[in-house]
Amino acid sequence: MMEYLFRIILVVHVLAAIGVIGLVLVQHGKGADMGAAFGSGASGSLFGATGSANFLSRTTAVLAVVFFVTSLSLAYIASNKPKTSGSVMQDAVQSQPLPAPAPAESGKAGSPADSDSRTKDIPK
Repeated sequence: MMEYLFRIILVVHVLAAIGVIGLVLVQHGKGADMGAAFGSGASGSLFGATGSANFLSRTTAVLAVVFFVTSLSLAYIASNKPKTSGSVMQDAVQSQPLPAPAPAESGKAGSPADSDSRTKDIPK
């Protein structure tokens, strides 16, 4: 279920990003109004002289909000996924207890009796 939701949000996220990029590239800058005064304006366009600027800027703002909401949603979904690294067998092998170390022998470390007792413990 979460995989389908993740994929749907990801598709909406990518489409919103492409839409924001396209709308920003289509919009005119603030200096473009000077060219409209000399006859190259968009007064005969579908939205009128200023209607297209308002429509494009509002659409860009809506797509930007959609982009940020999907970004936050994707981050939330990705952070709440269960962490699956490796296999189940790796966890089983790592969870086995280690054997306890042999207790240290009391006595002097360099005495001949100490070396004899160590050689008796070594299997042949």
